[in-house]
Amino acid sequence: MNNEKIYSMSFARIYPLLVAKAERKGRTQAEVDEIITWLTGYSQSEIKKAADNQVRYGDFFQNAPMLNPDRKLIKGSICGVKVESIEEPLMQEIRYLDKLVDELAKGKSMEKIKRSE
Repeated sequence: MNNEKIYSMSFARIYPLLVAKAERKGRTQAEVDEIITWLTGYSQSEIKKAADNQVRYGDFFQNAPMLNPDRKLIKGSICGVKVESIEEPLMQEIRYLDKLVDELAKGKSMEKIKRSE
């Protein structure tokens, strides 16, 4: 799938998939929201508003209130690609979120996910 196709998808389409992935492993929507807030600076109400208003996924990240500087500490593979080696900045931001939700689904503690240890 090319980057432009991903960027043009609505956040409303992607968000429920992220939540479902976490919930299948016994985690919660609130934890997914906490991760999104940590990564992007959006509040829970802003996340809901973005989903309700069909914000494009690329725009969701480009307009993030405050990308967390600690996101650069996120390492590892997602879809067979190391997130730290992704050259396209916007795609890297998107893959950071994918990686964090993967970690949540795998049972990591929120402190480790948020790189606060």
